[in-house]
Amino acid sequence: MIAVTGSSGFIGKYLVNNTDKAVKAIVRKKSSYEIDCCSVLEADLNDPFLYKVFEKIDVVVHLAGLAHREFTLNDFENNLISFKNVIYSASKENVKRIVYVSSVSMFEGHNAKISKDSIPSPATISSNYKLKSELLLKDLSKSLKIEFVIIRSPLVYGEGVKANFASLMRLVGKGLPLPFRAINKNKRSLVSLYNLVDLIEVCIDHPKAVNQVFLVSDDNDLSTSQMVTLMAKVQGKANLSIPVPLWCFKLVGKVFKKDAVVNRLVGSLQLDIEHTKNTLDWVPPYTVEHGFELAAKNKG
Repeated sequence: MIAVTGSSGFIGKYLVNNTDKAVKAIVRKKSSYEIDCCSVLEADLNDPFLYKVFEKIDVVVHLAGLAHREFTLNDFENNLISFKNVIYSASKENVKRIVYVSSVSMFEGHNAKISKDSIPSPATISSNYKLKSELLLKDLSKSLKIEFVIIRSPLVYGEGVKANFASLMRLVGKGLPLPFRAINKNKRSLVSLYNLVDLIEVCIDHPKAVNQVFLVSDDNDLSTSQMVTLMAKVQGKANLSIPVPLWCFKLVGKVFKKDAVVNRLVGSLQLDIEHTKNTLDWVPPYTVEHGFELAAKNKG
């Protein structure tokens, strides 16, 4: 049996509803979460005494944590404490493995393609939290004799996606002329919810996944212009993008102090997932267009 923390979240909800494994869904407030596919347990992960939460569990998939907004220092501390509680409590119940879904945000701003050997340089509190959580898991796994698997994910999209991806999808869906055609030299790795969950399921019990760090993507990187074109296609809209020079975006970013947002829009962040594919004999089973079509159904 697997336990999934953060089961009410975007990734967790899809995982517990679509896996063929026996699942215990761990949520903060049971009353706000309706699910019929598995047992649901309400738990405060900040409680250092998580008795029996992971009883009879073989693998924990840790997805709990804040999303879609910047961490505060208090968020950083609370989330790190809760993850430590999860690791210790899982160890006490003889859980075999913890699968932790981390983020490639710690590489934002790197010019080269990111590989398994790239050195992180987190620039925000939230990306620093992800790195600290990885280091915590690696360190405690040795002394507690528990296996770990870390999956570093880029932006995840699919049906029910929120934040910037959903906002851009809605904007493209209006059929208005948009200024993105000139942003065609950058490349960004994305991963659909469906490809990510497929990899999580592989990592739950694959013998070669033990104590490994994997990068994940759709293995089909897109420029911003290509993203907008595909968003228009799946919504049956004409692509009315117009070529606005990149310096205009950068100027707007400086004026409104949104440099980070603009850099993500015009910059590149590519992942080399060859290590993942070769080690696990895995390839993303779903196309980018499949994920975009489902994301267009419910734009957050």
